[in-house]
Amino acid sequence: MDELSVKALLEDLKNSEESVRDRATTELWRTWFNQKGDYGMQILRRSQVSLSAGDVRHALDLLTKLIAQSPDFAEAWNRRAVLHYTQGNYKKSIHDCEIVLKLNPVHFGALHGLGLCYAALGEYINAIQAFRRALEIQPFALVNQKLILECTARLS
Repeated sequence: MDELSVKALLEDLKNSEESVRDRATTELWRTWFNQKGDYGMQILRRSQVSLSAGDVRHALDLLTKLIAQSPDFAEAWNRRAVLHYTQGNYKKSIHDCEIVLKLNPVHFGALHGLGLCYAALGEYINAIQAFRRALEIQPFALVNQKLILECTARLS
């Protein structure tokens, strides 16, 4: 997908029509997952199957190898960040989220994940900043609005 199409989808995330926002969200995720074609998508799927089967080590190995082969594949980094988060490895997840954001500064999923990690570590100001950045891209994302309120309440 070309840059103009992505830009249009990002604008659609700000549309008042929920169906327009949902379509844009789906298309952006599809674009990000398909960045490296069938091979990249196949490895991402295999890692998810391993994770679903409880084989965290194999899922992590698959993602780490994919990242080594394609260090510019933002979604591989993001999937590994999610895996680290689910295992309670928040600092590793933060590291991977930051790389995702260097590669793809509008990756609202990585921003959301970054906020979740900071919140889990009790770093509520950093969490709020990450959720606010995600809201700049996806202003109608109620989950991020709610998380900002929860983190703000924990500061007082």
